[in-house]
Amino acid sequence: MLSLNQNDNITSIKDAVLCEVARLAYEGTLDEKKENLPFEMIPGPKANFRCCIYKEREIIRQRIRMAEGKAPGAENDANIVQVISSACEECTLGHYQVTDNCRRCVSKKCQSVCRFDAITMEKDRAHINMDKCKECGKCYQACPYHAIVDLTRPCKRACPVDAISWDEASGIVKIDEKKCIQCGACTEACPFGAIGTRSFMVDVINLIRSGKKVVALPAPAGEGQFGKGITMGSLAKGIKELGFADVVEVALGGDLTAAFEADEWAEAYKAGEKKVTSCCPAFVNMVKKHFPTLMPNVSTTVSPMCAVSRMVKAKDPEAITVFIGPCVAKKDEILDLSLDGNADYVLTYNELQCMFEARNIVLTPEAENIQHGSIYGKKFAGSGGVTAAVLEAMKEKHGVADVNVMVCNGAAECKKALMLLKAGRLPADFVEGMACEGGCVSGPGCAKCEFDARKDRQALLAQADDREIWQNLNEHVDLDSFSMHRK
Repeated sequence: MLSLNQNDNITSIKDAVLCEVARLAYEGTLDEKKENLPFEMIPGPKANFRCCIYKEREIIRQRIRMAEGKAPGAENDANIVQVISSACEECTLGHYQVTDNCRRCVSKKCQSVCRFDAITMEKDRAHINMDKCKECGKCYQACPYHAIVDLTRPCKRACPVDAISWDEASGIVKIDEKKCIQCGACTEACPFGAIGTRSFMVDVINLIRSGKKVVALPAPAGEGQFGKGITMGSLAKGIKELGFADVVEVALGGDLTAAFEADEWAEAYKAGEKKVTSCCPAFVNMVKKHFPTLMPNVSTTVSPMCAVSRMVKAKDPEAITVFIGPCVAKKDEILDLSLDGNADYVLTYNELQCMFEARNIVLTPEAENIQHGSIYGKKFAGSGGVTAAVLEAMKEKHGVADVNVMVCNGAAECKKALMLLKAGRLPADFVEGMACEGGCVSGPGCAKCEFDARKDRQALLAQADDREIWQNLNEHVDLDSFSMHRK
């Protein structure tokens, strides 16, 4: 049992809870022992992170509920992204604040630019009346001493679709489910760890323990996530030690998606139509919730996750498929019951790492590697990787790849491209949309950040063979056994 102390940060606290929950789930004692976990992890008598041990224990209790796939509190909605209310009250409510740098200057530029009469000159400094302030930022821009600072909550600043607000009385954040695209940016931004995601980890462990055939589908972003020399072969070995029956690399799904999306693009190009990619669920959610009139422009080709899941289930209808990757929005994608054959569960690489630790599994370099996908499928995880793969597939089959693609790296660029498309001013023929800057390799569910993983990842990708996309599919996939399109 791991007890927490002042040296722990929010990442180690989150991981500790996941590890303990996974350990008890594997032992089959989670229901029996979970009530004692907060007391064992926060033994007291002094608090380490908050005002008191009682609050710290309540936060741990709510984290345990999230690790079980439940909402942290009594209120339950369908959102994957959830607010841990007991951890969310440390941020200031005021957006703009006057600091000690204020000299109460005679020019009064902050006061003169305010159109809402929200600024007055007090004895020592300017004062912002938050009841009148509309948070336009004019005073912030005008102050010659930079004495007014922007204290926008980190979660709100990170949200690309303005889905975050808060209760004025309690200060606790609220997430608008109708706006949220499940990208998980807020979960990374919150310095108190007050926003997290539901986990399917306990469900998956229970299925493994029950003897079901559970097949793991690790995403292409996995290479580099677990250290130098830890190949897909190494990862597959560790995953099977966890009890999974088989492992199929989702890079193969990247080849499938690229091949069928290439056909769509070729047809759309001839017809003068514009298409946007469908593999990033947060990007698709952005279209669906904020640009619904553009849904006909979304490719009907399913994501690599769904493609491989359908392939596995075509061979064995009893198989239970579990996608493992860095993406939080994938957890939301599988809740779309209209999409037949998709993965049954989703784990993040961070959750997988905690499962390894719970079972004392140490990944080591393996002499025998596995490669189910081409190098193009493997590079699907990076910004521009989808475009490169689709253009390669177009070139291989149609002999043409001379099209104009706008690669959108991050949610802000995605939003801009969709606005241009809606206005009929998009200069490109096609759009690759990835909500995370850098692509999936920078997703909020990574075990290791993209910067730390980059060198190891590049070394592993350099070992891949040069098979072509269609060559790989024709040799290893029965393309007639399942559909590659949404119904």
